Amino acid sequence: MSTFIVRKVAVLGAGVMGAQIAAHCVNARVPVVLFDLPAKDGPRSGVAIKAIENLKKINPAPLAAPDLADFITPANYDDDLALLGECDLVIEAIAERMDWKHGLYAKVAPAIAPHAIFASNTSGLSITELSEGFDQDLRGRFCGVHFFNPPRYMHLVELIPTVATRADILDPLESFLTSVLGKGVVRARDTPNFIGNRVGVFSILATIAEAEKFGLSVDVVDDLTGAKLGRAKSGTFRTADVVGLDTLAHVIGTMRDKLPDDPFKAWFDTPATLAKLVTDGKLGQKTGAGYYRKQGRDILRLDPASGEYVASGGKADDDVAAILKKKDPAKRLRLLRESTNPQAAFLWAILRDTFHYIAVHLADIADTARDVDFAMRWGFGQTIGPFELWQAAGWREVAGWIQDDIAAGVALSNEPLPAWVLQGPVADREGVHASMGSWNPTSGKFEARSSLPVYGRQVFRAPLIGEEAASPTTAGKTVFEDDSLRLWTLDKKNMHDVLIATIKTKMHAIGPAVTTGLLHAVDLAERDYRGLVIWSPDEPFSAGADLQAMLPLFMSGGAAAIEPEEKRLQELMLRLRYAMVPTIAAISGMALGGGCELALYTTRRVAHLESYMGLVEVGVGLVPGAGGLTYGARRAAEEQASAPDAPLLHFLKKYVLQAATAQVSRSAIEARRMGYLLDVDAVVMNAHELLFAAVREARALRDAAWRPPLRGRFPVVGRDGLATIEAQLVNMRDGGFISPHDFHLARTIASVMSGGDVDAGTLVDEAWMLALERRAFTGLLTHPKTQERIMGMVQNGKPVRN
Repeated sequence: MSTFIVRKVAVLGAGVMGAQIAAHCVNARVPVVLFDLPAKDGPRSGVAIKAIENLKKINPAPLAAPDLADFITPANYDDDLALLGECDLVIEAIAERMDWKHGLYAKVAPAIAPHAIFASNTSGLSITELSEGFDQDLRGRFCGVHFFNPPRYMHLVELIPTVATRADILDPLESFLTSVLGKGVVRARDTPNFIGNRVGVFSILATIAEAEKFGLSVDVVDDLTGAKLGRAKSGTFRTADVVGLDTLAHVIGTMRDKLPDDPFKAWFDTPATLAKLVTDGKLGQKTGAGYYRKQGRDILRLDPASGEYVASGGKADDDVAAILKKKDPAKRLRLLRESTNPQAAFLWAILRDTFHYIAVHLADIADTARDVDFAMRWGFGQTIGPFELWQAAGWREVAGWIQDDIAAGVALSNEPLPAWVLQGPVADREGVHASMGSWNPTSGKFEARSSLPVYGRQVFRAPLIGEEAASPTTAGKTVFEDDSLRLWTLDKKNMHDVLIATIKTKMHAIGPAVTTGLLHAVDLAERDYRGLVIWSPDEPFSAGADLQAMLPLFMSGGAAAIEPEEKRLQELMLRLRYAMVPTIAAISGMALGGGCELALYTTRRVAHLESYMGLVEVGVGLVPGAGGLTYGARRAAEEQASAPDAPLLHFLKKYVLQAATAQVSRSAIEARRMGYLLDVDAVVMNAHELLFAAVREARALRDAAWRPPLRGRFPVVGRDGLATIEAQLVNMRDGGFISPHDFHLARTIASVMSGGDVDAGTLVDEAWMLALERRAFTGLLTHPKTQERIMGMVQNGKPVRN
């Protein structure tokens, strides 16, 4: 199977997971046939049709743009099995019943193309048992592909082969999942619940048990086990409500039934409170009640003792919160263990329980410790994996603490730690991750990462503590660096001749020093390099202007002191647009306000699917002032030139309203629909490939004898167009949709983008538009309502609606 091209995917099962897997495939521009049972009434494929329509309503959105649903074809098992022959990958995602799955397999197997890979999205059933009944050929093309929910946003996919799975299907499938669907792939062993759910659900069970022991309420536990602990901010019980308490109970049941010899089996019974909630039909978010219930604007929590819902809002004690802020993991864990505060003792207990469990079971569930850490990071939102935390806190010392607790009878099991934890290569190297790879207890060796060619696209692969891989903050050759910006180049062949600019400020905000550094970057790139890429190893791309950096200028000299700096920022945008080498913005996460403008003025943009772009300055009482309004006016003229029979105002209104209402794209695909990305801009599904794609884009443009655009003039709608837009804004204000100051800001935006007090069709240049934009921006700085918004954002980080 040397060439594996996925032209179309079939998803069997139009439930929550099946439909959302289909959605993510079409996000990646892979068409899908979505199957389900024939409907009893209405269209024969009505079940799938309804599921596809529901995808447009779910929040967070499974689809990167609603109209992508058009690329999912509804089908049913009775009438449409012939469509399976067109599919290169078939993913089964029906309910977790072995008998139901076998029944479906018997029906669909004859219709699956002879070259296609067949996979189950089961969250924990045996892949080997699922393959029983297949002929030898299909068994060789069958494996598990377990997406985590929601599939668009969760990075993890577990790839689970059986002993019969052909080796030559796994590598191309992993490459497809990694690059085309943008996932982090972990190969798991065919054991109950695989890696992520096996460790994650045990961690939940341990948390429930220890919370009961220490008398902690669910809201306090969630505050302790959320962002403060470096985990998903929803914590433990809110996450369970989102996943579905019936789903959690099912996975727990799988562990109870399939792992009778597990040394921790005493804790695999469904906790009494959870069992009662499921019996009562309180399944979490999908039923409106679980561990939490929303009542009006209030969120109530369950009180297990009374069975009633009571006011929530419990938080970590101040002294425990202070411990969790300690940057040194060794000090943090020591303080938790030694504290007499029940909350601290609880946190040490759940960490110890997880450390104990993964050490005992590593050889059973995974090839290496790396797989466990990535599964927990990518599937459960942990900042660092459990083995990483243990290693960072001091391998030998933490192992000693675990042994002491086992001996004292306070651990959840009396199972001793495996010998490899305490002596030999792991103990000698103080951890399971080292420069040569991660520990495999079966082979007794540290094993390097996969060398599949697809990973060559990841210039900096996901890091692991202890691995000592090159850091993107120090790698390559530094050309220039200060507190705000680093200019550097890669050492890799065919990538070393493109200059990379990395903004170092908080949230990659753009202040005077960043402007100076980027102007210097363009000069250097034109002199010595083949292109310039603006990229940062962490999100966001840029949250916009650095208001705090501007505040001293304003306080000392008022709006007049800001105007020269705003003009320099505009000059930077023009330098990027008209540079004599290609300039590329590598976008992931937020590109807001000035960050959006920075991206708009580069030659090309390479954006991760999860890119959220928008001109949001009205939130701080301002208007875009670094070229965003000029961009919208110019793009409207360019779009109108391609459809000369349509009026210019038709194209302009979109850009006016987007800026006036601070619209932000919910994906890179939506940013393209908004005009902030162009058809020539690339959308990358895996954020780890972003730098590679951006550097290659710069080099490809240079190789193709690229030249910057010519400076020219373009038509504007003038005062007549402004009057039309203003009438619409008046209706929005009078209807209560926008405040009076929002109306003032929106009218200012419309005035600038209309080209000022000129006739319709007047030709203007960017200098004219930028001057209008700059005057509008600086003029608002003295407005009392704008000053209220700016101070509110600086002091509280939240927009003021006035």
